[in-house]
Amino acid sequence: MKSGQDVVLVAGGAGFIGSHLCRALLERGAEVICIDNLQTARDANLRTLEGERAFTFLRADIVDPLPDAILRRRDIGRIYNLACAASPPQYQVDPEHTMLTNVVGTDRLLRLAEQTGARFLLTSTSEVYGDPEAHPQREEYRGWVNCTGPRACYDEGKRAAEAMAFDFARLGRADVRVARLFNTYGPNMHPDDGRVVSNLLCQALTGADITIFGDGSQTRSFCYVSDMVDGLIRLMESDMRDLLPVNLGNPEEYTILQLAERIIAEVGAGGQLVHQPLPQDDPRRRRPDISRAQTVLGWEPRVPLAEGLKHTCLYFAQQMKDLRSSADHKRTSALFPHIAPALAAE
Repeated sequence: MKSGQDVVLVAGGAGFIGSHLCRALLERGAEVICIDNLQTARDANLRTLEGERAFTFLRADIVDPLPDAILRRRDIGRIYNLACAASPPQYQVDPEHTMLTNVVGTDRLLRLAEQTGARFLLTSTSEVYGDPEAHPQREEYRGWVNCTGPRACYDEGKRAAEAMAFDFARLGRADVRVARLFNTYGPNMHPDDGRVVSNLLCQALTGADITIFGDGSQTRSFCYVSDMVDGLIRLMESDMRDLLPVNLGNPEEYTILQLAERIIAEVGAGGQLVHQPLPQDDPRRRRPDISRAQTVLGWEPRVPLAEGLKHTCLYFAQQMKDLRSSADHKRTSALFPHIAPALAAE
């Protein structure tokens, strides 16, 4: 980061990826302002950051007018927008808020970028490709999205946010970058966020039955969080001037059954595989073409799935160990509602 551009605002900075991004930016010498409504984030994600002198946390919702403490600043040089629930069970709880976060919230942050001259990065998503007919997914692919389905609040919200960001750029109102994130996993994931890695790991660690939606032949590509954060920072700091989105994800493709087998092998335990109906509009195949990221950013994932799963497994195992030794049963149930009975029984 250049002089005068070392104040960074991270919206959604208390979340899974956001908390790792805040840590990485602090380690690079930036002053970090984190804004989060804590709707889906965990307080624990910020505990290791609270003692940092260059870190400030503001609890606020970007759907609402931004806090004066942010609007008064004129030295913000970078704005990362990671604010939005990112898994279907989370963003479908309040679809109106999900849509407003992506549209109204992005508009507020873009206007802040315009006022301060800050560079703006939107974390969009592979969900803009919907249930893709093209495989792997290149940035030029326009997607196959059900614009009225239960996932539309997120899919269409992100598509609208992308359109708004590029319109600001075309009008010369802001310098923008857009990243399309594919499945990301690692420590700081919420154990009950509904993502496939956290679901399967927590079930395996407690010996519960392993839930497979559909027949398990659907595929995903899993990127470890440190690789994703590296890609986001590289994109933000790149000299890229073209108004083009950039896929960030791991191009290695696995079926959900293959993932479950790897997790069971890593944990060394697990119950029976139980199949449940596939959710509506759940993508059948998902794998990024990262040629643009490789060419423009010199970026590609480095952490193999086996290593990433080991780190993530150790994280969840420690979380469960801490909860087992805690008398705070209310907190246990709140963090692990689906597996709390299994924890209590041990």
